[in-house]
Amino acid sequence: MNEERINKILELAAKRQGNMTVILENVMDYHNLGAVMRSCDAVGCFEIFVVFTVPSKQKNDLRLGKKTAAGSRKWLKVNYFTDLKTCFEMVRSRYQKIWCTALEADAESIYDKDFTESFAILFGNEKDGVSKEAMALCDGNILIPQVGMAQSLNISVACAVTMYEAYRQRFIKGFYGENNPNDATTKQIILETYMERNKQKDRVRSVPVIKNNYDK
Repeated sequence: MNEERINKILELAAKRQGNMTVILENVMDYHNLGAVMRSCDAVGCFEIFVVFTVPSKQKNDLRLGKKTAAGSRKWLKVNYFTDLKTCFEMVRSRYQKIWCTALEADAESIYDKDFTESFAILFGNEKDGVSKEAMALCDGNILIPQVGMAQSLNISVACAVTMYEAYRQRFIKGFYGENNPNDATTKQIILETYMERNKQKDRVRSVPVIKNNYDK
């Protein structure tokens, strides 16, 4: 590995945000999955969580194409679940707050939310949104203010808008520089993960379902 490549990986690892993530519940369109991954990679997420609770939609492999993800899959850890509670238990063990995107009466604007704390944001599927079961496991609701007739955005667009507001807030506080919130252990894990993944050839990656959780 040449020096330029090493420096690029070091810079990538140094800017990763180990205390923010996204959960996707029953998002069926692989193009949306890939687009979400691309946005999460762009703002510095280290991992995301994908959960499919609909038996007929659960896959032996979660296939993500190169074109939509644009190479982001290699640098984004994907945790795949088929059980909602198991998924949330792992998220809770790593992140302090879980907010869901739902048009509820108590929903707060993303522009009034503090995204500099440790958090996960849950996005529901394209048709039904966040399930009631998942909503009950969250700490509150957030929304993207809109003045149009539809009052909804495509899942991948909603994720991008929300996560870039998080990026804006974190950038102001220097989280992508000297004030990076990761502790020493997290920094080392991220760096070692990326050094190992750099050895892998670029290819279409699939995520096999193993005991409700793939964590690699």
